Amino acid sequence: MSEQYAVAYTAGAKYYGAQAIINLWKPNIQQPNEFSLSQFWIGGGSNENINTIEAGWQACPNLYGDYNPRLFIYWTSDGYHTTGCYNLHCSGFIQVNNQIAMGGSLSPISAYGGSQYAINILVWKDPGSGNWWMRFGNSYVGYWPSSLFSDLDKSASFIEWGGEIINSKSNGQHTSTNMGSGHFPREGFSKASFFKNIQVVDGSNYLIDPNGIGTIVTQSNCYDIQTGSSGSWGNYFFYGGSGRNNNCP
Repeated sequence: MSEQYAVAYTAGAKYYGAQAIINLWKPNIQQPNEFSLSQFWIGGGSNENINTIEAGWQACPNLYGDYNPRLFIYWTSDGYHTTGCYNLHCSGFIQVNNQIAMGGSLSPISAYGGSQYAINILVWKDPGSGNWWMRFGNSYVGYWPSSLFSDLDKSASFIEWGGEIINSKSNGQHTSTNMGSGHFPREGFSKASFFKNIQVVDGSNYLIDPNGIGTIVTQSNCYDIQTGSSGSWGNYFFYGGSGRNNNCP
């Protein structure tokens, strides 16, 4: 099994948060032990000891018992080795809002060629306490205490936004698990999945546009990404794909 990504990223500065409006879909998941997620990563530290805060939506049958897209968070302070968990499955994230369910199903869901729906998530480091707060829509959900982390207790060194899937390679074939809508970015609005208004929080606690956006794609014939910018959408990208196809055997 392996992870595959189609993400946009920014690095090379100190970051104190990130936000995005994330298009909501119900992707096809081939195997119950696979998942498809769309999120952003706030990270710092070395690869072996990386600190991350992650938030977005995921479809993960083994975790939730169904294929619905669900609001989720994740964190680690040691490169996913022994610390961290999804949602509230371990101590760490302190939830202060009892109206929002971590791991709860999200709806309505976007339709191919039809109505589009999205969620808006902001995570930022409170300058006073140093804790990392999360806002979902207009609601403050809770925070990750600064004391959980060895690098994110100060600031982040990179932000990533995009999609990830698990490829179990059953029978030696690439999975047909979808990323995003299951359609490639070239199809554009209402067909391909998108992130828009992607921003970072600077040292003065302001949301600003990233200073340069790169992309990371594991296997572009299976899942891909195309970035852009416009007045109303700010910095955005279309991303995703079908997984197994004639060019992704």
